Parts: sequence; C-alpha cells; structure tokens
Amino acid sequence: MNSLLRIPYAIAGGAANALAAITPAGDSKFRRGLNARRHIVERYRRWSSTARDTSRPLMWFHAPSVGEGLQAQPVIELVRARRPDLQIVYTFYSPSAERFASSLGVDFADYLPFDTFRAARAMMSALQPSALVFSKLDIWPALTEAAVDSNIAVGVISATLAESSGRRGIVARAFLGDAYRSLRMIGAIDAKDATHFREMGVRSDRIVVTGDTRYDQVWKRAQRPRSPLVESLASARPTLVAGSTWPSDEEHLLPVWLKLREKIPDARLIIAPHELPSTHLASIVKWAHPNSLRLATIDNSAAPSADIVLVNRFGILGDLYALGDVAYVGGAFHAAGLHSVLEPAAYGAPVIFGPRHEKSRDAANLIDRGGGSSVTGDADLLLRLREWLGSVPARDAAGLAARSMVQDGTGAAERSFALVTALLGR
Repeated sequence: MNSLLRIPYAIAGGAANALAAITPAGDSKFRRGLNARRHIVERYRRWSSTARDTSRPLMWFHAPSVGEGLQAQPVIELVRARRPDLQIVYTFYSPSAERFASSLGVDFADYLPFDTFRAARAMMSALQPSALVFSKLDIWPALTEAAVDSNIAVGVISATLAESSGRRGIVARAFLGDAYRSLRMIGAIDAKDATHFREMGVRSDRIVVTGDTRYDQVWKRAQRPRSPLVESLASARPTLVAGSTWPSDEEHLLPVWLKLREKIPDARLIIAPHELPSTHLASIVKWAHPNSLRLATIDNSAAPSADIVLVNRFGILGDLYALGDVAYVGGAFHAAGLHSVLEPAAYGAPVIFGPRHEKSRDAANLIDRGGGSSVTGDADLLLRLREWLGSVPARDAAGLAARSMVQDGTGAAERSFALVTALLGR
C-alpha cells in the first residue's frame, strides 16, 4: 500500500479496535461484531499453541459472510476429504456467519480481526499458513501484505469484480491495488470478471476462469434425501414456495394469490419471510383469516393441510424449495436486491422474481434459458403464476430449463480445488 495511504488506513483500524473495546455487549449485529473482536488475536495464539501442528501444511480460507462461505464450502469439503494432511482455518467478518462457520468442521474458525498491519502480522505468526484463500471478493490489503511478506501464496476462488463495483473506483484502487497485484492465483467466475481483474493489475497468467462454486453447493444439496419435516409437507396440490420475501414483495404476491385461487382453488402457498419480527408474521396472519385461507405455521400439526404455510424459523428454506412446483424469490421489489435464485432452480422449480435483479447474473441466465421470469407488478405476476401453476407442460419445460442451468454450472468446485492446492506447491 502507498506509504501515504497507510496512515489513514492504520488510523481507521485503530479507531475500530478502540470502538470494540468500549462498546457494551448486546444482541444487535453491530455490537456482536465489535464484541467478538476483543482479545481476538489472543484467541488465535491460544489455538496455535495447543492445536497447530507445524509439521502439517495449513490452508486458510476467508469469507466475509454466509453467501461467500457457501461458495467456499464445497472447496473446503474437497480439501478436507482429499488432503487429510492439511489443517484448515476458516475466518469470517459478519456475525451472520458465526453459526455457519461452526458447522464447517474445520480445525479453527473465528472472526477476522479488523485489518490492521499489526493484527495481520500477528495472525501470520500464530497460524503459519501455507496458503491464504479469499472467497469471492473480500480481499484485505494489510492481511494480503502480511501474507506476501511471509512468502505465503494468496488466491481467490469464485472471484468476481462487477462492472459497477466500487472496488474499481479510483479511491478503492489506491488502497487495494497492491493487494490485487500480489495475488498469486485467481479463479474468476466468468470471462468478464477475469478482464476486470486484469484491469486491476493482476497478471493474465495468474487468472483462470473456474466458475461459481455456489452451483456445486446447491446442486449437491438438491440431491440429498428430503428431511422428515419436508417430507411431512409434501402434497400433490400445486405449490408455490415464496422465499426471502419482504413486505414490498408481499404487497404484490398476497393479493395476486387470492385472484390465482379463483382459477386454481387448490393452490397452496409456502411463504418464508426474509426477516421474522412478530409484526411481520402477524401481518400475513391478519391477511389470511378474512380471506378464508387456512393458515398454519410450519411447526404446527395442521401445516400439511393448510392453504398457507408460514415459515417462522430460519435455516430450512433451502430444503423447502424441494416442495415447490414454482418458486418466488424475494428482494427484487426492494432496495436490497434479489436473493439467491439458484436453490429453487436446482430442484427444477421455475423461478419468479421482481424487477430489481440487475445485479444478479443468475437471474439473467435463468431468464435467457426460460427457467425464470421477472415481473413488474400484479398483472404480469398473475399471468406467470397462472401459466406455470396451471399448466403442467409449461411448468415442466421451465423447470427443466432452470435445473439444467444449475447442472451445467457445476464443476467449479473441482477446478477451485485444483487452484487452491496448486498454491501449496508455489
């Protein structure tokens, strides 16, 4: 990093650590993230002193949150299965990834400290990694510099750098340019991403297009046997699974659902809101009762026969998509943007979503292949639901296109495994 930029960067890191030291404990995501970083380097040192076997190579994976973690997961699983000689460390940034990280079965998992030069050097000294692998885009300049100074190869898997990314701006390039130029190997999702990394100064011979490992992750999940919960909810009724919905989605979906039932009276809706405050769930319950719809929460014994099944807990939506003849994925009527469309597509469900999907290449691919559809309002949402829930041939054709898109995208995990293990030999 440019010597003049090191000063403000170090000040920002120091301020973050100072804030962590004085912030009271609390349940909010902000406070949890700060509190977790108290004495964090000491946790690394304690693990190293008791569990680090320096006779074995160590591969360090970093992913900021759950989405990027899911991209790293298939590669971690291959490393664990095929290279039992390695120790594996997994770090993350967001509190939302804490539970996910604990499920990976790695040797050590913890938050990544704030990116200060002092913390980065301390972590390198404690872990003594053989390779550092970033998932997707969360490349930290101080951490990368410390790795390179220690002669540790740094790579990126499922690497993406969108046209509109702020990381391509003048200020970001000033801070990140040296880190990008130091990367030893990059597995880009597609050719456009590869071009953008070259524009950031990465040498062409260090970039290969490997694809997106999320396809492997969702495809593998779709091949698993159904859980007892999912099996108990199976039905021959035409079923729409609406996942990760926001109120902005529901203001279109719920009134359209009433109109749809005039044509398809046995249609069933399984709805999993993105957030679960009691007020949000209560608003769906309030809508259902005056309209003579039998509603039950997913943990209720009446759920298998209900017209509306309300999912009131986290962590099961990915499996519930197996029940959908058609899927609706939320977020694209909302500023947050569209959530993942790959999970329902892997089960062969055609996918419907709102208009704000411009940042999702998966949504664009689904539309191109006939496995997905973007709707702008109530009228076209109703038309699409009538077509796909009301016509088995139309639904099957769209579902096959969706499923084939996911299947065709698999293989990135194998290519990424080859990339990260090659880092060990360099």
